[in-house]
Amino acid sequence: MGMAEESLKKKTVKGVAWSGIDNVTQFGVSFVVGIILARLLTPDDYGLLGLITILTSICATFIYSGFPSALIRKKDVTEEDYNTVFIANLVTSLVLYFIIFLLSPLIADFFNRQELVLLTRVTSLGLIVGAFSLVQQTRLTKRIDFKTQTKITIISSIVSGIVGIAMAYCGFGVWSLVAQSLLIQIIRTCLLWMYNKWIPKLLFSYSSFHELFGFGWKMMVSALLTTIWQQLTQVVVGKYYSPASLGQYTRAKQFSDLLSNNLTNVVERVTFPVLSSIQDERERMLVAYRRIMKLTMFISSVSMLFMGAISEPLLYCLIGPKWHDAAVYLPLICICASTFPLHSLNLNLLEIEGRSDLFLGLDIVKKIIAICPLFIGAIYGIIPMLYANIVTTVINIFLNSFFSGRFIGYSTWMQIRDVIPSYMISLVIVCPVFFMKYLPLSFWLVLPLQVVIGVLIFFFVCETTKIEEYKEFKSLVQPLWLKIRAVC
Repeated sequence: MGMAEESLKKKTVKGVAWSGIDNVTQFGVSFVVGIILARLLTPDDYGLLGLITILTSICATFIYSGFPSALIRKKDVTEEDYNTVFIANLVTSLVLYFIIFLLSPLIADFFNRQELVLLTRVTSLGLIVGAFSLVQQTRLTKRIDFKTQTKITIISSIVSGIVGIAMAYCGFGVWSLVAQSLLIQIIRTCLLWMYNKWIPKLLFSYSSFHELFGFGWKMMVSALLTTIWQQLTQVVVGKYYSPASLGQYTRAKQFSDLLSNNLTNVVERVTFPVLSSIQDERERMLVAYRRIMKLTMFISSVSMLFMGAISEPLLYCLIGPKWHDAAVYLPLICICASTFPLHSLNLNLLEIEGRSDLFLGLDIVKKIIAICPLFIGAIYGIIPMLYANIVTTVINIFLNSFFSGRFIGYSTWMQIRDVIPSYMISLVIVCPVFFMKYLPLSFWLVLPLQVVIGVLIFFFVCETTKIEEYKEFKSLVQPLWLKIRAVC
């Protein structure tokens, strides 16, 4: 291995390690806080916040406008670029907040919940707060400085979680969720400014905006389509069923996101700047890309399918029997979520190649296909909609991998061949674990039994087969584990 490859691997491993710690911390705090809040609050509370999230998520996509990807991809970023993006984001956030403020009564009328007027206006303040943090976080990501971001995540997650729990305990209901959501953004933004030490100036360049937005607008439209599609699912559930049903669906999605989104986020945050740095070296990129693909899909398939297998005992023990419907939805959501890193890596490659036009074109086709599950959900129910989502997920795998793989000679069938071993091992683990829930035992006994048996099967199968992805996983985890033990 040459010096360049060794340096790249060291940079990647360090970035993955700190990004992983960042996401694990956020995962851990969110997991604990979520369990406590789910016991203190009702499905209706979660459903109300889910209704608000429909609009704020779409507006947040407008604010970001694909600028982070454009800044990270650009090799020689100037102060003019950073200041232009900062001003553009801030102005956009203020305009969108004003529009939401005026539209909030109509939103409340649409869902027949008048309390949504004030809830929407307060929650949407997070859009303005987020605009202040975007460039600061992008600068850290571009430097692959996830150590600083980890410190910020730990502080903001813990403080906001404590406040949210205290408010829920005191009977503030859905407002405890709103306070937690706003507070984590406010603390995170303040700490980013303090640690990053970058002060924006009143410097706006139309040429810089044109260059960055020329790449970023296609990413923005693509992200907007994805967000709209995700939130349309919320609309279908919230409009055709009830806020309580939406709360059940949202809670199942949140459990799935704790693992899938965090893993996918690590992959996106680290691989994009790292692979962008070697975008002109095709052979190195293919080797690095393939190793990352196999490793992340190994982790994702095992963890997500295992979560789906233990969903009923897990949710029963952690948040109570009132969330039974969420436990039924979770396995189907986990099947789709297990493929998220595969989608993310393929789309990252299109961004690295500067093909935001192809990125957008693919997204339009995928969202047209995704309309089918929404119709199915509106007519037949949530479960049939989730089954239809699995079908569209498989179709999307072929679409994403076909185009992105052509750039580096990593075809769809090569990618499928590389991830099949991981899914085969996952199925061997989760099948016996899943059927253990039918044992005539309390879920309080079934859950630890499922975990122990699942872990034993995992190590037995992996040590027996000596799968390459498992060896790579051990080579990354063991040094980190030794460091943790040394510190402790």
